[in-house]
Amino acid sequence: MAVHFHLNTPLLDSVSMSKRVGTTVYLKMENSQPSGSFKIRGIGHLCQQLAKQSKGVVCASGGNAGMAAAYVARKMAVSATIVVPSSSPQTVIQKLKDQGAKVKIIGKVWDDANAEALRLAETDGLTFVPPFDHPLLWQGHASMISEVAASLGLTAKPGAVVVSVGGGGLLCGVIQGLKDVGWTDVPIVAMETEGADCFNAAVKAGRIVTLDDITSEAKCLGAKSVCRQAFEYSKCDELTIISELVTDQQALHAVETFLDEERVLVEMACGAALAAVYSGLIHRLQDDGRLPLDLGPLLVIVCGGSSIDMDQLTTLKNKLRN
Repeated sequence: MAVHFHLNTPLLDSVSMSKRVGTTVYLKMENSQPSGSFKIRGIGHLCQQLAKQSKGVVCASGGNAGMAAAYVARKMAVSATIVVPSSSPQTVIQKLKDQGAKVKIIGKVWDDANAEALRLAETDGLTFVPPFDHPLLWQGHASMISEVAASLGLTAKPGAVVVSVGGGGLLCGVIQGLKDVGWTDVPIVAMETEGADCFNAAVKAGRIVTLDDITSEAKCLGAKSVCRQAFEYSKCDELTIISELVTDQQALHAVETFLDEERVLVEMACGAALAAVYSGLIHRLQDDGRLPLDLGPLLVIVCGGSSIDMDQLTTLKNKLRN
């Protein structure tokens, strides 16, 4: 029997968020995972399958995927090399080292770091851990929806699921999970910030596009291109995926409001999903007829984030409010 590195995370109903939306809001608290985010589900599952006899793992990540890979590698007693872009906060680099990982800083954005991780996998014979684009990751992430179904009961399915999108790994995992429990008719609201919007850009263009740069402060959403599977799902008639954008300011406001009301600090990437509630977007989608007016329970994936602390929050406030 496989060992799970992830926890069965709490499913909380938020009174204050429910009041705002006019229907019960359930929060799947992936921020309480040992590595700080949902990433440990997929990365733990992938490493179980691929890295048991490995010389070590290598992963390119500005934060959460690297934290998950470092944590899992430590638990499996294999070495971890995490390649991070120079935009990664110092606190993240320190946390990775605390997990026992070797950290290399390469390039300005994730794509640069990823090229180096692929090179190291080739030259040093390490197991490459992709942060979002692999079927084993999606299979692992799907477990969060199975847990929700077990908590709510299969008959009490959500009216919609709200999820942040970076490279698309969480979105693919959520869709896999909805398929596993027979909830494919549940609409998904896929949230990104302006300037880290590779999925929305692909949906609008009708093809995968590569962003020129990541200009959003939600660095953990910062993939220049979305994974192919996420794009293919966006064209699938059996699924309803509503791709929406919020500003960095709206994502930050969501982070602060969530901290005030729920007493939990999450990063900007997670704030994108929370902003669907706090910015009134869910109501607008209902007014536009894209979500039903008599919306069933709203499931919000609180994807978490290991790259936020009070100093980082203050820095973001100063940067985005000037």
